[in-house]
Amino acid sequence: FVNGDLAASPADLRALAAAWTTALDGRVDILVHNAALCPAVNTVSLTDADLEATLAVNVRAPHVLTAALAPAMAERGTGAIVVIGSWMATVGHAFVGLYSATKAAETQLARSWAAEFGPRGIRVNTVAPGATRTPINDSDGDVIAAMTTGIPAGRPGRPEEIASAIAWVVSDEAAYLHGATIPVDGGITGTR
Repeated sequence: FVNGDLAASPADLRALAAAWTTALDGRVDILVHNAALCPAVNTVSLTDADLEATLAVNVRAPHVLTAALAPAMAERGTGAIVVIGSWMATVGHAFVGLYSATKAAETQLARSWAAEFGPRGIRVNTVAPGATRTPINDSDGDVIAAMTTGIPAGRPGRPEEIASAIAWVVSDEAAYLHGATIPVDGGITGTR
């Protein structure tokens, strides 16, 4: 396990990518951009520190890490990059505008990376979860209930369900999948 600070400088992020490569015997085949910050405050109350950290973790880090790791994948002619997007990238919600915007940015980066790196053997796709049971989300049951009321699944997702989608996206079974956004959201984006 290699620990790192995704809000760190681009130079530190490149060093982190190098450490991952070393820890994995010189080869990173799959990169999943899963980390995200979501300051749940209104626009006026958002602090400069939260603004900078959220942009750094949610947009800058995936960009720098992809730029650092994709060339070796391309040289080998194989690799998979998955961006963890969000259903919130497509719907406006009060108090999470910055998060939603960063997830929309990541989804667009994934599409652009698919166009850029796909011809060199790297598949880039987005998995976009809906409300999912996590320790952070479970601490505010009212929010989860509000996000899942009236959706076809009738409940929040489980982390295993999101992980299964990611495992499929990086598998050989999805070899023809490039630049796609797969909603794993209980039907929320399809019905709202």
